[in-house]
Amino acid sequence: MIMWIIIFSLLLIGLALIVIELVFIPGTTVVGLLGLIFAGAGVVIGYQHFGSDTGFYILMGTLLATLGSLFYSFRSGAWSRFSNKSSSDGKVNEGITGGLSIGDEGVTLSTLRPIGKAEFHNKTFEVKTLGQYVETGQHVRIIQIRLNDIVVEPFN
Repeated sequence: MIMWIIIFSLLLIGLALIVIELVFIPGTTVVGLLGLIFAGAGVVIGYQHFGSDTGFYILMGTLLATLGSLFYSFRSGAWSRFSNKSSSDGKVNEGITGGLSIGDEGVTLSTLRPIGKAEFHNKTFEVKTLGQYVETGQHVRIIQIRLNDIVVEPFN
């Protein structure tokens, strides 16, 4: 009786790890290999302890349970509630650079290394430099506006 519990536990853990590999973390292979090792150990112990006939039934049962659970889980959409279906299409400074023009002056709100935040016309924008390091609180001037990129340079 204890051997059946051990075999069943190994097979169940192996099946769970294989499903986790395929559904939750595809591409890692470590979890899937561990699942195959656990399931294989359960089948091998079944062959060794109960003989070839019972071992064969354990092997076939494991294969059918694996295929059945994978088919059911993908078919029923049981895993769809765990996946993130939303996407972010927004971009930084999108549509709000219209009030800015080259030559506008502002003050940095964070250190620009080379990207950070600066304030122009009482509004906060993400800005970048051409590679310079600019401390917080320094005055900057807009030298370029490309799509949604605001390029600044420090001045005194």
